[in-house]
Amino acid sequence: MSSVLVSPLTPETTLGELVATRPLLARLFERLGIDYCCGGKQTLAAACARRGLDVTTTIALLDSAGAALAAGPAEVDAAAMGLAELADHIETTHHTYLKAELPRLVEMAGHIAGKHGWRDARLPELAATVRTLAAEMTDHMRKEEVILFPLVRQIETGAADGFPGGSIANPIRQMESEHESAGRLTARLRELTDGFTPNADACNTHRALLAGLAEFESDLHRHVHKENNVLFPRALKLAAAQPA
Repeated sequence: MSSVLVSPLTPETTLGELVATRPLLARLFERLGIDYCCGGKQTLAAACARRGLDVTTTIALLDSAGAALAAGPAEVDAAAMGLAELADHIETTHHTYLKAELPRLVEMAGHIAGKHGWRDARLPELAATVRTLAAEMTDHMRKEEVILFPLVRQIETGAADGFPGGSIANPIRQMESEHESAGRLTARLRELTDGFTPNADACNTHRALLAGLAEFESDLHRHVHKENNVLFPRALKLAAAQPA
């Protein structure tokens, strides 16, 4: 449980603030189809309006969900971590997962498109989208590990000095833009697969691909949330407080 609570919960509470302080609620947002990662700056009222949900009912649901969700698997409390600790966690958890999983997804998608593309015209686009997403995410992780995360660690120790580009805000803006691109590509994958749902005659490889893409989407949401709504704002605030 986070040491900080959003209380009382109001329609003007932002999604990023809410999940940062009550990480267990990420699972409920997943079920409601609410984007709390790239869309973390929007208010709960705006998010509900986008999904056609009644905000008062949703607030009541969120308020009552904590105890039930707490009985399930624990969620990492990103808000309680230091900047370096959180950067390390993102690398060892999300980056490690992606480096192992993305090549597998690319291989399966290509195999299915080649074998079953005649039966479903969407499969070649599905394979191409998976390849594009994998390439973008691989480059994105490299830039975080080589450029941004080392700077974040330096900022936390007060050792950042003379960073090219003038400010940590520049690489953070680039990372946020790349997060939005990954979100758009993942949304397209969901469209091309009917919500990652296999049809009756889908082969086992096809089913494994869809399960893997669904898991990827869920991991991406948690990954981006930890960066956009926790790591980046705190790094910007700390950098601004340090002498030039």
